[in-house]
Amino acid sequence: MNRARLLSMVRKEFVQMRRDPATLRLMLAVPVMQLLIFGFAIRTDVRNLPTTVFDQSQTAQSRELVQRLTATGNFVLTAPALSYADALSRVDRGTARAAFVIPPDYASDLKRGRTTAVQVLVDASDPTASQNAIAAAQMVGQRIAVETLQARLGGSAALRQPVDMRVRPLYNPALKSSVFVVPGIIGMILSNILIIITALSLVRERETGTLEQLIVTPLARSEIMIGKIAPYVLIGYVQMTTVLVVGHLVFKVPVRGPLLELYVATFLFIVANLGMGLFISTLGRNQAQVTQSAFLFLLPNVLLSGFMFPREAMPDPARWAGNLLPLTHYLQLIRGIVLKGVGLREVWPQTLALLAFAITFFGLSTLRFRKTLE
Repeated sequence: MNRARLLSMVRKEFVQMRRDPATLRLMLAVPVMQLLIFGFAIRTDVRNLPTTVFDQSQTAQSRELVQRLTATGNFVLTAPALSYADALSRVDRGTARAAFVIPPDYASDLKRGRTTAVQVLVDASDPTASQNAIAAAQMVGQRIAVETLQARLGGSAALRQPVDMRVRPLYNPALKSSVFVVPGIIGMILSNILIIITALSLVRERETGTLEQLIVTPLARSEIMIGKIAPYVLIGYVQMTTVLVVGHLVFKVPVRGPLLELYVATFLFIVANLGMGLFISTLGRNQAQVTQSAFLFLLPNVLLSGFMFPREAMPDPARWAGNLLPLTHYLQLIRGIVLKGVGLREVWPQTLALLAFAITFFGLSTLRFRKTLE
């Protein structure tokens, strides 16, 4: 091996790297972003679950129970439920992840030494979050039971457990992780693959010279962009259907909601991701730059959307950043339709968010594409 030739080759690569400052900045930015996201945003201890309470007792004892539940840090109270059906509906819509139903004779049963049952409705579509909620609720029930038993003086009543926390896991009673993961995989596949393929498709045409041939045609810029994404819409639907069928047959994932409404909402999600891919393709002049720009978006897409880690465990800045990702809203939508059996009427905020993302990203990519032509 000739040392001089080797040193010349190494020197040439450093010179080439210096001539491409955009790539160098990306190489330095990605590790820093990974450190910040993993260090601050990713937490496995799930806390601050939105919770509603249907308090039929309306006594000092029932209010004390609610205070003890919130004191654990696992539950954050939202608006109180007006009925049992209202509490269940809030969990269905996703505005609450847990609901406590306190019976009307809660206080009187405690005073008379009888066992009183408090029902806990938990959204078990996310096993990690539900297990933390179940454990916290049972812990509070056990503490109240011990304190009440200690306050009693002998007798058979002291042998009874005064508070019985009866947990009802909804949507995923067996707490199977596959039920939670499979719908998320659909969103992850559609998002990441479509973004990368679309971004590389346009920049590849620029490198090979075929993009200039499209420019000189009578096609409008918006027509070019629509023509670029149209085939990938069909590909996205094929991917989604494949995962749904395999997940249902192999992992026994239920499909409870209306599929037609799911496919309509998925169209908005596909268009949003394809628009993002086209926008990313205008940020670089070659495939290497575009790929690294895509990873700057894909990393938060995986970690902050709720695909891997519960969003309730993240600090507020991470949750706010996650709201800027189409995948965050699509995961809530698809899990609501597939696992909970709700329709677009219940998940309309997520549907509107996807519509806004689709219009915004496609519009930005079209504007950016026009600037690059100049």
